[in-house]
Amino acid sequence: MALRAVAGIRRWRHNPLCRPTDRHEAWLALTALLLMLVAAPLLGHLCASRTGEALRETVRAQHAQRHRATAVVVRESPGGASSFDGLSEGAVAEGGTRTSVVAEWRAPDGTARTGTVPAPADSAVPGTRIRIWTDDRGGPAPRPMDATAARTHAVLAGVGAALLTTGAVEAARRVVLRGMTRRRYARIDRAWARTGPDWGRTGAGS
Repeated sequence: MALRAVAGIRRWRHNPLCRPTDRHEAWLALTALLLMLVAAPLLGHLCASRTGEALRETVRAQHAQRHRATAVVVRESPGGASSFDGLSEGAVAEGGTRTSVVAEWRAPDGTARTGTVPAPADSAVPGTRIRIWTDDRGGPAPRPMDATAARTHAVLAGVGAALLTTGAVEAARRVVLRGMTRRRYARIDRAWARTGPDWGRTGAGS
C-alpha cells in the first residue's frame, strides 16, 4: 500500500489522464501509512509508559502492604479450595498450589490467625511449615506483583495500543475510500444519464 501510494502520487501528479479521485485516493493511502508508522508507535509507547508507571506504583503499594509469614499446617481443608486459588498474581503459598489446607500463622501485630490457604500437595501434612503472604491485618493475601510482571504487562499494553491504532487507521481508510468510490460511481451514473441516450447517434458529437 505504501509503495503504491508514493509511486502513484509521483506518477499521476502531472499525468493528464489522472482523475482527481485517483490523487485523492493516493493521498489517503499515504496519510494512513504515515499515521501507522508514526502515530501508532507513539501511542503505543505512551500507553506502555503510562501503564508502566501505574503498575510500578501498584508494585510498591503491594509490597508495602503485604508481608511474608510462616504458617503451620493444621489439617487438609475438607472444602478443598481457598479463596485465592487460581489468582493470576500467584498463590499464597509459594511452590505452586495442589490442595488447600487449614493453617495457623501470626499477623504482623503478633496476633494468632487461622485460615484456609493453598499449599503444595506434599505440604498438606499437619505440622508442615509453609511460607505465605498476609495483608496488614494478617489475613491471607495474594503474592504481590513483581517488577518483571509489571514490565511485561506494560509492554503488552503498549503493543496492544499500537495494534489497535493501526487497525483503527486502516478501518477509517477503508470507510473513507468506500465513500469516495461511491461518490465517483454516482458522478459516472449522472454523467451517463445525461449523455447515454445520445451516445452513438449521428450528429450527437460521439
